[in-house]
Amino acid sequence: MGRKSRTPNFEQALESLRAHSFDVSTSAEVAGGALVSKYGAGAVLVAGAEKGAPAGFAVAPGALVRGEVARLLDRGYQKFIKTSKFELPATASQLQAIHEFSEELKRVTGATSLYNESLGTTSDLYEYDRLKGREAVEAAPRRPWDLAGGH
Repeated sequence: MGRKSRTPNFEQALESLRAHSFDVSTSAEVAGGALVSKYGAGAVLVAGAEKGAPAGFAVAPGALVRGEVARLLDRGYQKFIKTSKFELPATASQLQAIHEFSEELKRVTGATSLYNESLGTTSDLYEYDRLKGREAVEAAPRRPWDLAGGH
C-alpha cells in the first residue's frame, strides 16, 4: 500500500521553515504574506484560499536586494536581478544561492519540485534583444495589383 504524502498547511510550513534556519517575517509587499529568506535569497509565501490549504508563492524565489525580493530576468546573453528601482547583472554566487534556496524551500514546504527547475536556476522574465520591436504588427504594404476603387 502506498504511503500518502502530507503537505503542511501555511502555519505548519512556517514553523517547519523556522526549524530549518529560514528567516520568516511579515511581508511588506503582500498583505498576509510571509517573507522567507536564507542564503541571501527570499520568497513571499501566502496561505491557500481554503482553511488548512498548503502555502503558495505570492512572489517567486529571487535574490534579496534591500529587503525586496528581486525577479530574475534573462536577456539571452546574461541574467539580471531586477527590482522595482533598478537592474543589476546577476553573479554566479547569487544564482547558486537562489537555486539552493528554492530547492530547500520546496523540500521543506512539500511543494512540487520540477525536473527542469532542479537542473538550475530558471528565470521569471525572458527579454531577448534580437526580438525587441517585433511585438508591433505593421500594416501590410499596398499591392499595386489590388484595385483601390473596389472594381
